[in-house]
Amino acid sequence: MKLKYTLALLAFVVTILAATLYANYVVNKATAAYISNASTTLPNAKVGVVLGTSKLLKSGRENYYFTNRVLATVELYKSGKINYIIVSGDNGNKEYNEPEDFLNALVAQGVPDSVIYLDFAGFRTLDSVIRTWKIFGQRKFIIISQQFHNQRAVYIARYYGLDAYGYNAKEVGKRFGMRTKIREYFARDKMFIDLWLNKQPKFLGDSVPIGGKPNRATNN
Repeated sequence: MKLKYTLALLAFVVTILAATLYANYVVNKATAAYISNASTTLPNAKVGVVLGTSKLLKSGRENYYFTNRVLATVELYKSGKINYIIVSGDNGNKEYNEPEDFLNALVAQGVPDSVIYLDFAGFRTLDSVIRTWKIFGQRKFIIISQQFHNQRAVYIARYYGLDAYGYNAKEVGKRFGMRTKIREYFARDKMFIDLWLNKQPKFLGDSVPIGGKPNRATNN
């Protein structure tokens, strides 16, 4: 009996791993033509969408995922590849505000406050992508994050028929980035389940026109 349960558990684990490998293969292959390390190979777009992350690690050290996304966004804007920026991230409480942290960092790098829009309800990648479409009215945009994250985000966008591209921010070394990359590997299983179930953002709300006065009110 014990052997029977052991074999069943082993079969279950093998099935999960096989499904995860296949999910990653599908995502990587489907998005390869739309993601780039070089901004010059991407089409121009009205809007760039930078996906949120925390400014600091739990240890209080600099989060290089954050820093590198800021630098990539600045490069796209100053090169004229994008005209406006949506910062989409978590604003779950008054002490934690990813969009405002990105806003401050971008302005410090010389990006005008007037071209930056804040999405305070980008709690998940799926939320950020769908809200760019349904709240901010954009069907074509460039997503800015690290490659592994861009692949999932662009896949979601193109699943919904959006003309999305990804600009890869500089990767983070293994010392700081390994746990995030492992988590991302399995996040793609969850992504396919969400797509099959037609999962929608936690919040939608009123539309925010790009080109008008930037929004600055939080959800709290």
